[in-house]
Amino acid sequence: MIAESSDSRAGFSRLERRLRHLVGQAISDYAMIGDGDRIMVCLSGGKDSWTLLDLLRGLQASAPVRFELIAVHLDQKQPGYDPRILPGYLERHAIPFHIIEQDTYSVVQRLVPEGRTTCSLCSRLRRGALYEFAATNNCSRIALGHHRDDIVETLFLNLFHQGRLKAMPPKLRSDDGRNVVIRPLAYCSEADIAEYAGLRGFPILPCNLCGSQPNLQRSQVKAMLAEWEQRCPGRIESIFRAITRVEPSQLADPALFDFVGLVRNGPEP
Repeated sequence: MIAESSDSRAGFSRLERRLRHLVGQAISDYAMIGDGDRIMVCLSGGKDSWTLLDLLRGLQASAPVRFELIAVHLDQKQPGYDPRILPGYLERHAIPFHIIEQDTYSVVQRLVPEGRTTCSLCSRLRRGALYEFAATNNCSRIALGHHRDDIVETLFLNLFHQGRLKAMPPKLRSDDGRNVVIRPLAYCSEADIAEYAGLRGFPILPCNLCGSQPNLQRSQVKAMLAEWEQRCPGRIESIFRAITRVEPSQLADPALFDFVGLVRNGPEP
């Protein structure tokens, strides 16, 4: 559902073109999609995954290669979850989909002590179910809805809490080698995605596992970056560009650059 005024329609059209361009650029830069790929779009029901699915469907018509899309949603049996909302929308728009039913909610609630964040265990259980479906249903790619801001936030989470210079790659192979994961929204900002999802009127499903937890480290990093962005607009984009332009010789990892073998031009004294 999009506002009816001409200004609103023009604004939405510009936003849609920008997001499509960024998604297309990311797909091209990292060779995310090839001819004949069967792509499983992980549809959580949040703004990011809805936007990802919608933009990929739009690109299907004009892409130089042919690829198939299937939306896959994991019903985690959370309290208050309405199982009719997501299938109803997908059926109305003739989108192929599959619902995996797995009670990960009870598992997480049983195993994670009260007051501790549930993200780590929840994501492992969710990833296992989705990866297994992809491997057994001939899906050559798994598309996730992580965007530019997620990637930058992950960089700082690893920097602050793990002592590692590591973020989220736009494309990766799973540890067991059976799946290739892609993140076509890697160049898109969260603000643009939120605006797009609101204008499109997607049926957003709340998450009662992780989204409602007040003590998430990611929330703290997100707030820090938002403050930086407010004081210095463009800072998040600059940090993201730095992730794509790494200079190993200017860091200090001897496994990444041969510092031991580094000598001056000409004979050593």
